[in-house]
Amino acid sequence: MLKLTKGFTLLEMLVVIGIIAIMIGMGTASFSTAQKKARDSKRKTDLRIIQNALEQYYSVCNTSYPVAQTDPNGSLVPTLICPAPSIVILNTVDLPKDPKSKTYYNMTGGTDYYLICAPTQTATMGLETETAPYCLKNQQ
Repeated sequence: MLKLTKGFTLLEMLVVIGIIAIMIGMGTASFSTAQKKARDSKRKTDLRIIQNALEQYYSVCNTSYPVAQTDPNGSLVPTLICPAPSIVILNTVDLPKDPKSKTYYNMTGGTDYYLICAPTQTATMGLETETAPYCLKNQQ
């Protein structure tokens, strides 16, 4: 007479563990990609905020853009306080910073133009690589 036992074989357990490991790996990769895309989206939104402040500065402050100054980290930061009339367009405290490196965005320019850029990130085979920067320039 055959005696039937209930339970799983070692092979069945290994197959289930393998499937779970593959699913966890795929979930981790997609979560990492989503984080990178969210940081890129934040960078682009921050640049648009700075661009709007610079254009407001241009219209209020006698049709000139602010000259960028260097902060302690070496990044270029525009001073967005209009001297005449005395108006604060954007406080340096409120100036957006990069979500990953926590430094200010890079800005070049003079009184008649500006170019402000932020690096963007993408995922390549689970590794983070820097792609072409996202840049905005003057609209006037």
